[in-house]
Amino acid sequence: MTYRKEEHQIFRKALRRFLEKEAYPFYDEWEKNRMIPRAFWRKMGLQGFLCPFIDEKYGGLNTDFGYSAILIEELERVGASLIGVSNHNEIVVPYIHTFGTEEQKAKWLPGCISGEIITAIAMTEPGAGSDLANIKTTAVKDGKHYIVNGQKTFITNGIQADLILLACKTDMNEKTHKGISLLLVEGNAEGFKRGKKLDKIGLHSQDTAELIFEDVKVPMENLLGEEGKGFYYMMEKLQQERLVVALAAQIAAERMFELTIQYTKERHAFKKRIMDFQNTQFKLAEMATEIELGRTFVDRLVSEHIHKKDIVKEVSMAKWWNTEMAKRVASQCIQLFGGYGYMEDYEIARRYRDIPIAAIYAGTNEIMKVIIAKKLDLN
Repeated sequence: MTYRKEEHQIFRKALRRFLEKEAYPFYDEWEKNRMIPRAFWRKMGLQGFLCPFIDEKYGGLNTDFGYSAILIEELERVGASLIGVSNHNEIVVPYIHTFGTEEQKAKWLPGCISGEIITAIAMTEPGAGSDLANIKTTAVKDGKHYIVNGQKTFITNGIQADLILLACKTDMNEKTHKGISLLLVEGNAEGFKRGKKLDKIGLHSQDTAELIFEDVKVPMENLLGEEGKGFYYMMEKLQQERLVVALAAQIAAERMFELTIQYTKERHAFKKRIMDFQNTQFKLAEMATEIELGRTFVDRLVSEHIHKKDIVKEVSMAKWWNTEMAKRVASQCIQLFGGYGYMEDYEIARRYRDIPIAAIYAGTNEIMKVIIAKKLDLN
């Protein structure tokens, strides 16, 4: 595979060594504290594990998406709450890298690479989730500034974010997606407030928050790209965002399967191993097949994405199918654990409550089916 080359594997080994020292031993503590410390971000940056795709002149490594795929996989192996780092690496910062001016890149990219700047993307609103064209947050021109008013919710990295990529309406007369623009809002901007850190069923240490904008003054030079083009920019970047989710779900399924194989070999009932029951073997065979299908598909898409192919339909398929597959695996694995699977002492319990959100964020799986159907040209 494209991201199985020797140089990719050297990168993976270095990343695993780092995570074994700096993440695995502390992950349970982060889950209890409901936050991943900023110090971990800075350590990631120091080792070159934040935004390695960025050009060398800003401090990056100018790598291909294969390195990004490895980061997504290894962070997910630690725990799903590290999706916030992938959100920074593979979803938010690429907007600045692709659409930013030279001044914007020079100002913010070095900090994004070092871990001094944590980013968030603010699309979702209380009344507008997957329906991005219906957002209500406004940005009105006033001299050399935009005056921003509105509210966002379910924002990954919202509490700690130093830089927020904000989707907002800059043309109030335009009722469709054509009036949407993207602004870069700094975390210390006057009038910007963070609501409560949201208390979620899963992803406990992943920082998710409400964001409130009350007459926030944003300099005109913080407009990302062209005014009115925000929706098109978001559509362009959603291919990668949904591939990130599909790949993370694949790893979650593989990890849950590993845990269950190990447990069913060790646990005994009626004087034999759980593994030795035919029902167990059938369930494991079914899961192994689905997981292998998911792996084959997502590996192909990573390769095609590296080669910059248009795979919106296929990525939508993977985002839908892989996340639903991972949910099925979670349900079957916890059943094979029996009562112990419901105990927080067991990783499978955390995995079980962490996985359902993958079918909702980055566009619900119902929206993925709409996209797939449109691409099939059924008319």
